[in-house]
Amino acid sequence: MLIIDGLQYPPLERTPFENMRKGGVNAVHITIAYWETTQETLHNIALWQRFTRDNADLCYLIKNNADLEKIGVDHRVGIIFGFQNCSPISDNVGFVEIFHDLGVRFMQLTYNNQTRLASGTYEAFDTGLTRFGKTVVKEMNRVGMVVDMSHSGERSTLEAIEFSDRPITVSHANPKFYHDGLRNQSLAVIKALGQTGGMLGFSLYPLHLKDNSNAKLDEFCTMIAKTAEIMGVDNIGIGTDLCVGQPSSILEWMRNGRWSTQKDFGESTSKSMAWPAQPDWFTCAADFSNIAKGLTVVGFNTADIEKIMGGNWQRFFHASFGPAA
Repeated sequence: MLIIDGLQYPPLERTPFENMRKGGVNAVHITIAYWETTQETLHNIALWQRFTRDNADLCYLIKNNADLEKIGVDHRVGIIFGFQNCSPISDNVGFVEIFHDLGVRFMQLTYNNQTRLASGTYEAFDTGLTRFGKTVVKEMNRVGMVVDMSHSGERSTLEAIEFSDRPITVSHANPKFYHDGLRNQSLAVIKALGQTGGMLGFSLYPLHLKDNSNAKLDEFCTMIAKTAEIMGVDNIGIGTDLCVGQPSSILEWMRNGRWSTQKDFGESTSKSMAWPAQPDWFTCAADFSNIAKGLTVVGFNTADIEKIMGGNWQRFFHASFGPAA
């Protein structure tokens, strides 16, 4: 069975990729920028390129159709670059194509806050797509970079779904009917994604789960089954949002960047810059088999489980990463 993770933020270390291999993960979309500038992002790309060269026994970069064909061929993990914010492109739409040439295949239009492109989910007022946002979406459509709205407001997300010529994604979130977290998605968004061929990646980040770190596998898989009824089994996958192995300083960078001198704790009620504990049935990527087993228990057949665990992402990649026809 092909297993593809729609979003992780692993450190530049072998351990998370060894765990992915133990869990049968064949490919993963990784975050390489949050608040980074253009130059800082280029530096991150250089670091990841060097990492994959030095660890070619364990992983490889996915940059073209030939690389996509390698998914599942051997036991290495294919790495796909993505941004969780639009800061790397600054105010230059031409940078979209340059970063695509360097292997970036996903970009979120926002990360919680208002950006030049759209509104983040933490903003009190959602502007929707800006003029520049629409220009960037069209350029992303043209070159083959996926629009990701995982940290965007509802209006902005619905406008992106409608405005984009190609299906978009919410790569790591869950439905609000399961857990009414700030970053989880409304029924309107879920339906719109399904109707347009977009993808929803179910998140294992504890703050997105019912009962957080104490979340139950059967309830998580029942939620997947209900979502499949709403938006179709062909439009869902897993986007764990795993950050296992990252230090607390990275969590603070994610929350604060350079935009605030006050600590922002996001959805956490603990007021602590500490990573929340993963549920015991998914402590790291080595535990992917537990999800597949849970999907069996709630009634999914083998063919549909294969779609959810990786087949849908693989099809979406093939349709999305090349230039527009």
